[in-house]
Amino acid sequence: MSHDNCLFCKIAAGEIPSTKVHEDEDFVAFKDIHPAADTHILVIPRKHVETLSNCTESEAPLLGKMLVLVARLAEQLGCAYTGGDTGFRTVINTGPGGGQEVYHLHAHILAGPRPWKRMG
Repeated sequence: MSHDNCLFCKIAAGEIPSTKVHEDEDFVAFKDIHPAADTHILVIPRKHVETLSNCTESEAPLLGKMLVLVARLAEQLGCAYTGGDTGFRTVINTGPGGGQEVYHLHAHILAGPRPWKRMG
């Protein structure tokens, strides 16, 4: 997909409206339009990278900053791990088998009551 046709590139550029919760020179974070949890935020780099599998060593600093931003946003959203039964999920779907629907690297922040049972 060309960057010109990328939905998330257009959101990052402000060409498509979104409910942003964070924006800086490297990243944009916004509410998912079809939330899968009470809190469902997408964190995208402004730089177009199609999938996690496309990342090279040169993207390591970007990926590190992205994960630190995920943790800071979870704090701001009130879903950070503070002990007990608190916390959030971070998901990066990669490729069709991994459930990726938009081919622009993005992390999901999901929080709220769990719809699944505890394992083990």
